[in-house]
Amino acid sequence: MLIATKFGGPIDDRRPGGASASYLTQACEDSLRRLGTDHIDLYQLHFPDQATPLDETLGALDALVRDGKVREIGCSNFGVELIEESARISADHGWARFVSVQNEYSLLRRGPEKQGVLDACVQHELAFIPYFPLASGVLSGKYRRGETPPADTRIGGMPADRIEQALSDAVMNRVEALDAWARDHGHTLLELAFAWLLARPAVASVIAGATRPEQVAANAAAAAWSLSSSDLAEIDAVIARAKEA
Repeated sequence: MLIATKFGGPIDDRRPGGASASYLTQACEDSLRRLGTDHIDLYQLHFPDQATPLDETLGALDALVRDGKVREIGCSNFGVELIEESARISADHGWARFVSVQNEYSLLRRGPEKQGVLDACVQHELAFIPYFPLASGVLSGKYRRGETPPADTRIGGMPADRIEQALSDAVMNRVEALDAWARDHGHTLLELAFAWLLARPAVASVIAGATRPEQVAANAAAAAWSLSSSDLAEIDAVIARAKEA
């Protein structure tokens, strides 16, 4: 079992978040205590902190690695410029370097491709870990065009205007086309969403939420579907046609 957790997000008035040396050092101690462990395998900065120099953050993280409290460090929501800067700082000082980048990425939200983040990960040998792999559940197969989303789902708890945006006709055109392609190949839409991510450059793992044991099994099973380059080209073509519909 590998333990991965984050720091940097605000928790309460006493713990406002950020990436200062003093804050992240205390945040690590707090996480170790709550997790009941003596080390964290992957400790990740949740958001860039514009108020703290990146070299201060990386220096403090390096100290945690040297102390054995953290084995590897990662970042989240970083663009190409910050990836490049952090790699340079760690190399210049001989510090521990980020080994992973965790950004939003899915069949419907492909920002890391367009922004060059995946290319930067390949260049710097960083593992890419996509969050929201199902586009907030849109690719789970739970939602149908024109139907009210179940109240106990992520989208079902959104305000009406956000539900309309998340399940718009433009979105559902793509979802239905991808669902049909997956079924034609003997798989579910969820399996396609995970398998597609695992076939992308630099993607090392997928963050998959679950509330029931059967969901864990379904998520894990999706990794067994290996998509070929021709499959990936077909999927892009399916999406392109659905956008034109």
